[in-house]
Amino acid sequence: MTLVRRARSQDANILCNAEKYWAERPGHLVSLAEELKPESFAHKIDELNEESSGLYIVAESESGEVLGHALLDPIGLSRLSHIVRLTIVVHPGFTSKGIGHLLMEKLVSWAKQSKKVEKIELLVRATNEQAVALYKKFGFVEEGLLRNRIRLDKEKYIDDLIMGLFLRP
Repeated sequence: MTLVRRARSQDANILCNAEKYWAERPGHLVSLAEELKPESFAHKIDELNEESSGLYIVAESESGEVLGHALLDPIGLSRLSHIVRLTIVVHPGFTSKGIGHLLMEKLVSWAKQSKKVEKIELLVRATNEQAVALYKKFGFVEEGLLRNRIRLDKEKYIDDLIMGLFLRP
């Protein structure tokens, strides 16, 4: 059985290492592995645990192994305060096991209960078909395409899809 709980600052190293793994595989994360720092993760976890307009969660096994993490990060501008940005990472070795689906269920449920959140936005690599399918399953729609947004090398680029989920009419 998998448990979903709020992230804690002591999770930062594990979360950072998982993102470093995916950052080294083109087409998943935008960041380079060397740009990811555990202290940044700890800071974001603490920040979102203090706010009521965002959420940082982890999925863990019964034995306490972290299987994935996700967050809804509020945009810090008044006119965009009704929107949160979604990030989700299923840790290496745990893809295609329902972890992403479970994290999405928790995030969307939390957002629907929030009085502040009206929309969830995300960017996803257009080549990441598994992630796009998951988002569509939860009702996200494609809102745009950012062509050649991620430069992998001098001659290879990946497009980003802009997707959104409206929670209020």
